Amino acid sequence: MKNLLFIILLVSNVVAVNAQTTSSKSLTLDAAKKIVAEARKFGVSVNAPHGGPSIAVVDRGGNLLFVERPETTFAGSALVAYEKAHTAVMFEQPTQNMENAIKGGRTPLITVGYVMLEGGVPIIVNGEIVGAIGVSGAASSAQDVEIALAGAKTKID
Repeated sequence: MKNLLFIILLVSNVVAVNAQTTSSKSLTLDAAKKIVAEARKFGVSVNAPHGGPSIAVVDRGGNLLFVERPETTFAGSALVAYEKAHTAVMFEQPTQNMENAIKGGRTPLITVGYVMLEGGVPIIVNGEIVGAIGVSGAASSAQDVEIALAGAKTKID
């Protein structure tokens, strides 16, 4: 009898745990490559310097899927592009919002490991954040944002 009661309790806990899960969509590697290609194409069209900026795409969890850095741009731009994308997806907003808040007097969260500089943009599909893109090394932070937005608008399946 005690074993039967234990089994019933165990099964009821498993059912409760399963009821607490969610499903969410995330980017694929192919989608990330397509997004970077579209952002790169836009960067060329606006004459981004240094052979173009570094462009990084992360998945919904902030994990790097793809990064592209032209040899002619500065080496640190690849890491900064990733950090911008990572920050955008983790805070679920463009990094431009955070930089503007800091410029307006908000104390920056510099000790938590995020980059709150313009150029990181969430990628949204059907109203759901599925990843983010980060750009670093264009002519200006405004151009980083423009290139990131062009990538984020890429139609993906």
